[in-house]
Amino acid sequence: MSQSPLSGEAKSQPSPGEPVTALPSAPDSRLARQLAFILEIDKLKSVLRRSVLADGSRQENDAEHSWHLAMMAIVLGEYADEEVDTGRVLRMLLVHDLVEIYAGDTFLYDPAEAAEQEARERAAADQLFPRLPRDQAVQLRSLWEEFEARRTPDARFARALDRVQPLILNYATGGGSWQTHGVRAEDVLAHQRVISEGSHALWEYVSQLVGDAVRRGYLAA
Repeated sequence: MSQSPLSGEAKSQPSPGEPVTALPSAPDSRLARQLAFILEIDKLKSVLRRSVLADGSRQENDAEHSWHLAMMAIVLGEYADEEVDTGRVLRMLLVHDLVEIYAGDTFLYDPAEAAEQEARERAAADQLFPRLPRDQAVQLRSLWEEFEARRTPDARFARALDRVQPLILNYATGGGSWQTHGVRAEDVLAHQRVISEGSHALWEYVSQLVGDAVRRGYLAA
């Protein structure tokens, strides 16, 4: 009788419904590392952001944020100032927040958190990406670095979308995290100007949206 490729099971069997920390062994070490990585990044679904869902029911998590951005890249790609590779933008957006599994979400308008963000996220990247086979670890780490540096058209447009999405949610919820944390219009415009590096059309829209949010009392003038 042939042996199942998943025959290397853990010694102590969890009870039905009890979470496991590792999958059964795979036929080769490459697949094993890839599957272990896939299980590890499931933790992104538990990283909460300050943004609230458009219906106001609860906080958004990082995985939902990444999915939303990927859809924005598909729908809004025509507004990129430079020619972009939508496939690369999608990959970048799906990778860019993975480090928050270990580093946690950083609130853009908290100076203390922002000051430590780069160090925390680089340490997290050092911990996360090497879980993959080397070629994929290098590929995903490179996409993450490119997004952070914003030196390419793909990265600049990806970062623009990353900044637009929470603005839309805050507006849709009557102020959302702006209200909760006392954020002012001048702070929003200063931190979100990076949008203009990737899309002047989206930056123009965001500027109008912020002005309307002030008029409606969603955002302090």
